[in-house]
Amino acid sequence: MYTSAVCAYCVAAKNFLRSKGLEWTEVRIDTDPAEREKMVALAGRTSVPQIFVGDVHVGGYDDMMALHRAGGFEPLLGGKGA
Repeated sequence: MYTSAVCAYCVAAKNFLRSKGLEWTEVRIDTDPAEREKMVALAGRTSVPQIFVGDVHVGGYDDMMALHRAGGFEPLLGGKGA
């Protein structure tokens, strides 16, 4: 998950993932400009968070929650694809 320090949606995303008992790798784009460029290249977006499950780009917090509400997030975690 690509994040920055002053991002309420990043905190919300991490709280949601924590509530599911999940672990993640956090990449701070505010401390490493090269990582920000990498995020933009991978996600095509400049906002954070940008969430990936494996190689699958989920999107931001709202995208992740919409996928969860639609029943698609948990299967993705199990390797079933988006």
